[in-house]
Amino acid sequence: MKKNKFSSPLIAAAFLMATSAIGPGFLTQTAIFTNSLFASFGFVILISILLDIGAQLNIWRILCASGKRAQDFANEVLPGAGHFLTILVVIGGLAFNCGNLAGAGLGMNVLTGLDTKIGAAISGVIAIFIFINKESLKWMDLFAKVLGIVMIMLTIYVVTASNPPYANALHDSIIPQKIDFMAIITLVGGTVGGYISFAGAHRLIDAGKTGTDNIRSVSKSAVSAILLASTMRVLLFLAALGVVAKGIALNQANPAADVFQQAAGMIGYKIFGIVMWSAAITSVVGSAYTSVSFLKSMHTSINKKESLILTLFVLISLMVFIIVGQPVKILVAVGALNGFILPVALMLIIVGSGNKKIVGTYFHPTWLKMFGWIVVAATIFLSVKSFL
Repeated sequence: MKKNKFSSPLIAAAFLMATSAIGPGFLTQTAIFTNSLFASFGFVILISILLDIGAQLNIWRILCASGKRAQDFANEVLPGAGHFLTILVVIGGLAFNCGNLAGAGLGMNVLTGLDTKIGAAISGVIAIFIFINKESLKWMDLFAKVLGIVMIMLTIYVVTASNPPYANALHDSIIPQKIDFMAIITLVGGTVGGYISFAGAHRLIDAGKTGTDNIRSVSKSAVSAILLASTMRVLLFLAALGVVAKGIALNQANPAADVFQQAAGMIGYKIFGIVMWSAAITSVVGSAYTSVSFLKSMHTSINKKESLILTLFVLISLMVFIIVGQPVKILVAVGALNGFILPVALMLIIVGSGNKKIVGTYFHPTWLKMFGWIVVAATIFLSVKSFL
């Protein structure tokens, strides 16, 4: 019997990374930048896509060629670096999962009227149900694929209702009226920053897609993941552009929701609820899975009790959100810390790519290394700026 390509780990990894990137912050970020840059935001998206692909190809190719997860790879490059990376990822993952659960609660509130905290709790239980299932990886893969497709299809409807100036969007994407370099770097951080860039790579390693024989398919999966996330970014941009081009200023309290409502009325608002919930819950799953994949190297018992650790990860994030509330404050508090994850990890991975004891016979292209160093420099700049 011929195997369904849609069920392959390569497609699963692409969807896991893409849906991990498309979280509540992703939706809000896109609406805010479109509101300020109008059609020129298309140029920002285009440049960020190229940088995202540069970061992702470096990380996925090198890690999968070596067969080592990021933390193990980093420890071989510099003893202790992997443990430091693990701490950054887990702290960042827990904090951002508070925001993801808040987004899931908001989405459920829009759809059902339930209190945000109750909606977040229900969403947390759904995530836990996926993790405690005996075939959790298959459930996680299916969850990411189905909700990823749902988000894209519903947003296409909103774009159609918004009726953006397509010709203007295309023109300014190539010849922008204004360029915002901080917006470019922010988008790179929002798409491949923090734990996100490792989600798909670790999924492929878990599936055994390692060694030089799999490099070509790993590269295709990496690029597909960025294109999936970027498709959603472009659709959100067009939907928002259709609104702001009519002279409507977006509500700063919830700009993403305002885009959907202004474009398609109450139906659009309900669609926002579905998209927000889908974006948030898939990010909860992706964040938990990736963070715990970093913890696996800390102790052998974590491998044996992975579902329990994943459950605790979600529950801790949920408790912090319910007790402390104000997820935005939590996100701000660890945002700068989380911003260092990509440049630190990418730097270590690029340095290690030339060590045959780590990567074996794999040869990493020089042009990709140079591309990676550009991303390192850009993301370090963003992280430093966030402290100032």
